[in-house]
Amino acid sequence: MLQEGQLLAVRRGERNTLSVPARLLGPQGPLPELPGTLTVLADAGYEGEDALRWLFTPDETITGGSPVGALLAGHKTEVRRRAQALAI
Repeated sequence: MLQEGQLLAVRRGERNTLSVPARLLGPQGPLPELPGTLTVLADAGYEGEDALRWLFTPDETITGGSPVGALLAGHKTEVRRRAQALAI
């Protein structure tokens, strides 16, 4: 899933363990909105840790308080629109 661009992970801790933020996972696995959103972010030049940072950056102007919060609240279109604007 990581290699296919369906999920993001970051290395953490003394042992440099690969970790997936819990908010990116739903009951059935990765959030269904995530792969397309990651594609839009990659097109804007945001991959890996840059994409994770953007997804979790607090933003009071978006529903849910951050892009990942907006995804969880069902506002995929708004998140992708903002991600597209990063490329400009």
